[in-house]
Amino acid sequence: MSLRLEHVCDLTVELTPPHEVGTGGQGARRIIPIVGGSARGERLSGTILPVGADWQTVDADGVASLDARYAIRTDDGAVIEVLSQGIRHAAPEVAARIAAGEAVPPSDYYMRTAIRLSTGHPAYAWVNRALFVATGGKVGGVVSLAVYQVL
Repeated sequence: MSLRLEHVCDLTVELTPPHEVGTGGQGARRIIPIVGGSARGERLSGTILPVGADWQTVDADGVASLDARYAIRTDDGAVIEVLSQGIRHAAPEVAARIAAGEAVPPSDYYMRTAIRLSTGHPAYAWVNRALFVATGGKVGGVVSLAVYQVL
C-alpha cells in the first residue's frame, strides 16, 4: 500500500499575542487566541471564525507541541470544526527570528500538523471520513498552512 496526498486548501490563521501560562513539568505553556483568517482551495474555501486557540507547550529543547482548535465557515455556509495537532522546532537562531516576527522561509524549520475536520453539513460529509496533514510556517501573528488529504 502507498499513501497519496491531495491538496485541499491553504489556511491563513490570524492570531493575537500569546497568553503566557508559565513553565511547568512539561515545559512553557502558552495560549494563543485564533481571531480570524481564511481557507482557500478548490475543495474547501471560507472564513476562519474567531472562536479558537492554539494551546502550546514548548519543551526545554525548544520543540513546540501545537494543539489548535478552531472552526471554518465555508463560503456556502457550512461550519467545519478543525482539530490540528503537531510540532514545530527550529535552530535557536531561527526560532529567535520567528519570535521577532521576521519572515523566515518555512524550509528553514520544521512545522507539521495532523488535522481532523468534522461537520454535520451533508455537502462536506467527506471531511468526517478522512485524515489531513499540513505543513506551514508563522510570520508575526499569522500562521500559513497547506492542507492535504491523506488518500
